[in-house]
Amino acid sequence: MPRKSPRARRRTDPSSRLPGGRRPRVAPGRSRAKARRSGAHPGIASHAQGARRAASRSKAGRGRRAAPQARRARFAPPDPARVTALLEQLERLYPQATTALAFRDPLELLVATILSAQCTDERVNQVTPALFERYPDAAALAAARVADLEALIRPTGFFRAKTRSIRACCAEIVSRHGGQVPRTLEELTALHGVGRKTANVVLGNAFGIPGIVVDTHVGRLARRLDLTDQVDPVKVEHALMPIVPRERWSRFSHWLILHGRRVCVARRPRCSICPLAPHCPRVGVTDSQ
Repeated sequence: MPRKSPRARRRTDPSSRLPGGRRPRVAPGRSRAKARRSGAHPGIASHAQGARRAASRSKAGRGRRAAPQARRARFAPPDPARVTALLEQLERLYPQATTALAFRDPLELLVATILSAQCTDERVNQVTPALFERYPDAAALAAARVADLEALIRPTGFFRAKTRSIRACCAEIVSRHGGQVPRTLEELTALHGVGRKTANVVLGNAFGIPGIVVDTHVGRLARRLDLTDQVDPVKVEHALMPIVPRERWSRFSHWLILHGRRVCVARRPRCSICPLAPHCPRVGVTDSQ
């Protein structure tokens, strides 16, 4: 006689079940015999038990009051007298502040600013002389071979993306503006690869039209000096415009850039030698020199 498997031995006799009847499933924690005696569907029973537990928990916590969440303090505009003192001190520190990018016309400054993204101004100034000697105007840059342009600007990093931006931007300058760099913020930002920062650099340094350039240094120092609490560059720009006189917008950007590079560095700023210390609340500074 063949030996039955353990599973076959555990099977119950089909004749012992009622026709059409189903064996009730056992809920966790209950024995089969107890489930058969109760005759209740285990799924319904477990659902009812869960509902009773939830109701008891809600009753227990009904008397408790939720802890109030701390509200973020509303930013208060800086004191005009403190802003004036900061501007006067910055002007004394950096009277000849200007852009570090070398250029001879607005187009060269526009292209150099595009190249300066994620690159030092010194490296850009090493690349641009050969670039502009080979491609002296917007039409030449727009028609440049991709491989040749990439090889020239490769040391500035991200050279493929910058090549696309320069060629597309110059093509739009030729088709829309007759090969001349436009003189308004709206027209500049409509060009491919040109944002508000690049546009303000060109306007302030090539055309003498005031504009606040918000780069990493300007945004960081504006928050550290408690001139704004904004992080987005466009919001920082709009927050600084009402508190800095319009005629100082471009120079103010250069002042903060130079001060951020020389004294108010990101990590461990040199607060002990900083002339702005009497007027600086040192927002976010935990360690300094």
